[in-house]
Amino acid sequence: MKKLFILVVGFCMFLVSCGTMATSGSSTGILGEVLGAMTNGETIGNVLTSVIGLDKLSARDLVGTWHYHGPGCAFTSNNLLAKAGGEVAATEIKNKLKDTYNHLGFNKSNTYITFNENGTFSAKIDGTKWNGNYTFNAKTQQIHLQGLLLSINGYTKRSSNGICILFESKKLLTLLQTLAAISGNSTAITIGDISKNYDGVRIGFEMK
Repeated sequence: MKKLFILVVGFCMFLVSCGTMATSGSSTGILGEVLGAMTNGETIGNVLTSVIGLDKLSARDLVGTWHYHGPGCAFTSNNLLAKAGGEVAATEIKNKLKDTYNHLGFNKSNTYITFNENGTFSAKIDGTKWNGNYTFNAKTQQIHLQGLLLSINGYTKRSSNGICILFESKKLLTLLQTLAAISGNSTAITIGDISKNYDGVRIGFEMK
């Protein structure tokens, strides 16, 4: 996926330097995907929602109960070309996560989180309870979740359906493996496939 992202961004820069965009029907594979994504109105409209920090949440926006809606993914770079090309990569990452999440059994009934105004949270992740305190930095969109057995830093992002709660891939793996150990759910080990390094990408959950 890292190679895909580099290729996508490089190709976009090539198009800009030429000043034109080829639309030949012979374009296939990755290049065809890029051309399709760059000319697709829905994709272009969603580009701004694929980067952390461009459409910021306030602390008050977080308050409430959020249920799992699907995989979440966002890039940390606000470079315009990276965002445009990254939308293709983000879609691919979400598709990969969807299969893994389905295997683990995530759904809106067993995976949700409640943020309270007093700085406490209560959650279930794949049916395993987790609660504690949270702090939120509205400027950086970073959120710190502090539980009894586990603390972790993540990021929030507004999405078309609600919000995303996102983590570095290795931290997401730590979170799921720790909760799996508590619950005895050994299937969560399969999430290891997504712990590979995605430079500049945060992954997690879209919540509604």
